[in-house]
Amino acid sequence: MNNKSIVLLVIWAVIVIGAACKRTNNSNNENNMKELNLTAEWDKTFPKSDKVDHSKVTFTNRYGITLAADLYVPRNAKGKLPAIAVCGPFGAVKEQASGLYAQIMAERGFLTIAFDPSYTGESGGEPRYVVSPDINTEDFSAAVDFLATNDKVDSERIGIIGICGWGGLAINAAAADPRIKATVASTMYDMSRVNANGYFDANDNARARNELRKTLAAQRTEDFRNGFPKPGGGVPDELPADAPQFFKDYYDYYKTSRGYHSRSLNSNQGRNATGAIPFINFPLMSRADEIENAVLVIHGEKAHSRYFGEDAFRKLTGDNKELMIIPGANHTDLYDNLDVIPFDKLETFFQNNLK
Repeated sequence: MNNKSIVLLVIWAVIVIGAACKRTNNSNNENNMKELNLTAEWDKTFPKSDKVDHSKVTFTNRYGITLAADLYVPRNAKGKLPAIAVCGPFGAVKEQASGLYAQIMAERGFLTIAFDPSYTGESGGEPRYVVSPDINTEDFSAAVDFLATNDKVDSERIGIIGICGWGGLAINAAAADPRIKATVASTMYDMSRVNANGYFDANDNARARNELRKTLAAQRTEDFRNGFPKPGGGVPDELPADAPQFFKDYYDYYKTSRGYHSRSLNSNQGRNATGAIPFINFPLMSRADEIENAVLVIHGEKAHSRYFGEDAFRKLTGDNKELMIIPGANHTDLYDNLDVIPFDKLETFFQNNLK
């Protein structure tokens, strides 16, 4: 066989293998899409707006997990639009706070999506109710993939909003993905910090962390023996008599008609009991100081979680970073309280930085 024949054979092999891989990937994507059970009716915790067009969409992250999202498009919009992906709170679904944010920002001229994270809500991924600092950060970038390739979107004008625990993940995503031109972290948690150190860093020592690791390791063994993961428990149906005020605030949102949703982990059985494992050793804020694009951190004056936002803001550098403290607001006020959430500020921030 001469050299020309060898070259032609190699080219042929590459084409055949590439086509086979493409068919396999397409088949896998199609299978993942078919597995999703998307609700047709409007089942949000907020009323439907007559100013936007709503539809369900799906897209796949780089781990092959298909995510479900609600797409909101300003009615009668023309030309390519700036776009925003929204997720959170941690343990919530897109029918709750993130959908509310997305719909209102669409009313203000942005094409938006609110998505369910991997393993949660209507999105794919097995086993269910898993959390991961890596995969959940990737979920934001996968949403950017979807938006950047949408015919109605200007791919150079994409931002994200993360609420509660997804605020910290949004900052992490912004540090990893420069396509994200503007980031809002609203009433944010740093999930790595709270899992590793406890609230207000009360357990920030090796002894406490090692005791936690032992508990989580024992739970892993039990889960493996049983063949299924133990749920960690969401907000309880009945509040303990000595529940702190912020726990009462969570109850008022997740367990009442105000914010309850049947697919919300916080409203029901919670994430898997071993969910803290990956966050203990993998800090989310390690590259926050390298974010070049704009970031707005919003927190309530009376929020128990305020220190997460303020400390995250201190790590940010550059003159395009802002911290906004809302007078009198608690943590969950920024989930759905339209008198408190500064949507005018969000609109201005994205307009100024998505241009």
